[in-house]
Amino acid sequence: MPSFSHFFHILMDTKGVFFKAMLLTLELTVVSILIGIVIGLVFALLKISNIKILELISDIYVYLVRGTPLIVQIFILYFGISGIFLLPDFWAASLALALHNGAYISEILRGAIQSVDKGQFEAGRSLGMTKTLTLRRIILPQAFRRALPPLGNQFIISLKDSSLAAFISMNELFNVATTLGSNNFDEMTYLLIVAVYYLLLVALMTFVVNRTEQKLTVSDR
Repeated sequence: MPSFSHFFHILMDTKGVFFKAMLLTLELTVVSILIGIVIGLVFALLKISNIKILELISDIYVYLVRGTPLIVQIFILYFGISGIFLLPDFWAASLALALHNGAYISEILRGAIQSVDKGQFEAGRSLGMTKTLTLRRIILPQAFRRALPPLGNQFIISLKDSSLAAFISMNELFNVATTLGSNNFDEMTYLLIVAVYYLLLVALMTFVVNRTEQKLTVSDR
């Protein structure tokens, strides 16, 4: 184990390169989460559509994504699609993370939507709202509030999963740490440093989710 003075010295010396990698990791995570929410919502709506073929499509998607490792999905997108057209490492990793997260988010949102009392849907229809308008204005806002805690956990998982982008040579946090550690024959120090940066990002994401949850709770009162 490195001494504290050695650890702190390396931490200060490498703050520039790690900060740049941290921004890339954060960008990768945010983009994949935003796309994943859209994908998850689409497949959640397919699942609750009461149309057998659409439900089957949703089930197959969730089964395939949850049944295969994320690293395999990243490699398929990066190496498979690049055989057709060039896909930058950032978008290969972002799309793979988004598709992966989308499967879990779809199940979270499906459960949240179905937990909203059916009477509220009927009330919206009785006011003359269309099914789509009722879903958008009444059901989904409540569902998202209820889904926020498990969604927050999924967002943190996505942040940590972004480290797998290192395997397609993307210069995010984990790749920078392992590269510097190998070059300086000091892997443990750099792994401890990257752990600090991940902890900071997780703390930031947890704070944002908690603040959002508190604001939504206040708005409900």
